[in-house]
Formats: sequence, structure tokens, C-alpha cells
Amino acid sequence: MKLLCIGKSGQVAKALAERSAVAGVDCVCLGRPELDVLRGDQVAAALDREAPTLVVNAAAYTNVDGAENDRGAAYALNADAVGTLAELCAARDLPLIHLSTDYVFDGSGETPWRETDPTGPRNVYGASKLAGEETIRAAGGTHVILRTSWVYSPFGGNFIKTMLRLAREQAGASVVDNQFGSPTSALEIADTILAIAARIARQSTAGLSGTYHYSAAGFASWADVAALIFEIYEQRRGCKIKLKRIPSSDYPTPAERPRNSRLNTDKITETFGVVPQDWRLTVKQTVERLLDEKEDSR
Repeated sequence: MKLLCIGKSGQVAKALAERSAVAGVDCVCLGRPELDVLRGDQVAAALDREAPTLVVNAAAYTNVDGAENDRGAAYALNADAVGTLAELCAARDLPLIHLSTDYVFDGSGETPWRETDPTGPRNVYGASKLAGEETIRAAGGTHVILRTSWVYSPFGGNFIKTMLRLAREQAGASVVDNQFGSPTSALEIADTILAIAARIARQSTAGLSGTYHYSAAGFASWADVAALIFEIYEQRRGCKIKLKRIPSSDYPTPAERPRNSRLNTDKITETFGVVPQDWRLTVKQTVERLLDEKEDSR
């Protein structure tokens, strides 16, 4: 089995490269400068040159606030480029796994979102990701749209790294306590992608195409996640970190964030046998890894 990952600098792409190497799976990650996903001719050439078993699209415009003022850029990468990729994959009978987001929902209520629930994004980023999903379905090829939420990893910038920096530099932080979801490790997302790819590669894809939700088990507010990060930091560093829980109204952003980012993951467990781990376990693993790496770099 050979995977071609479109994108190489994002959290999921880096996680997939790491996990593929451990699993002994041939995975090629391509992004700028060698591949511009906005250029359909370059994408087509890459598909033909690499001849993968399956394609993973981990490229996206992920600046949620930036999308509010740069709608064209968000749609170009999250919708137009996705549609071109989906059509190219369909023409070559290549299965496509595409990363999407809980932001396609309106964030209301307290019930975990199911794949069949009505969508209704509240910001440009979510709308552009929903448009990308629609182009994939319209292309008619074998596909898995994998919606996830609150992604973090040992790579790049993310909430965990920000909290560790604030713990180190300010000994505390004010964190929103009325938005709820499941902080989800990009490494666990990569493992899920590999499990889906292996299933598709070894059997008929009939009945597997569709939209699935994957996030860690259990739910928390951003402040709850920060509390766990600070607890681990305190244990390792022997200091006290202050946490102030605040409402989202105290931390206004250009793009409206959903209050409810909970995702129901029953479908992916039933179809692919993927069982999400508790968010506390995977957050702890990442925090410990980052602190170990910090100590090793001294």
C-alpha cells in the first residue's frame, strides 16, 4: 500500500509521515514548493508519477480568523482545489480521504453532532470546508470525508504549545470555559487514516464511501484542557500555574467559534473498528513529549 498525502507542513501531514514510518507504510507527503495544490496540472502530474493506492488530502487554509477577511483564499484552497483533486482522483479510480471539521455545523446545543445532522457554518472557514465536502461528493469517486475537531500535536502551532508557553513565560492564562469539544491528537488522526486506508486497500470499497466523524473520547471546555496541561506542567516543574476561566465574550475573535464542537463517533467505530482514546490520555502524552523534548534541547 502506498499513500500520497497532499500537504506536508500541517499537523496531520507531519503526524501521518511519522506514523506511516513506524507502521512500515510507504507514504509520500507533497506540498509547496514541489507541489502547488492550486495548480490542477501539478496535482495530476503528481498522481500519475507517484501512482498511489490511496490519496489523503491534508492541505487546507486553516487560519480561521484570517478567512473572514480573505474569503477568496479560503475558498480557493478549501473548496476549489479540493474539487479539482476529487475529480482527478475519481478519473483515476483512486480513493480519497479528506480532512474536514466540526465547523461545518452551527455549534448550537449540547448533543454531539452526527454525520447526518444539518450543517450550518457560522464563519467563512467552516463554509469553505463545507463547500469542499460538497465538491468531493459531486465528483462521484470513492471517498472518506473525515471530520475532526480541536486538533493538536507535537508539531507546528496549537493550543497545547500555546498553554505551555504561557505557563513558562507568564505562569498562567485566561482561557475560555464555555466552548466544548474533544481535543484530538493529530497522531491519533493519522492512525485512524492508516486504519481506513488499510481497510480500503484490502477489500472492496463498496459501502465505505461517505462522511465520518473522528475525535477523542470525552468532552471538555478549553479551560478544562488548559487545567490538565498546567497540572502536568506543575508536576514536572514544581511550580504553580494560575488558570482564570472566562466566557468567550471576554475573548472576542473576528470569526465566531462554535460553542458545541462535540462529535458523535459511533459510525467510524462501527464501520472501521476505530475506537477513540480518552482526550486526557492523548493530551498527557503530547504534553509529556513536548516537555521531554524541551529538556533534551537544553
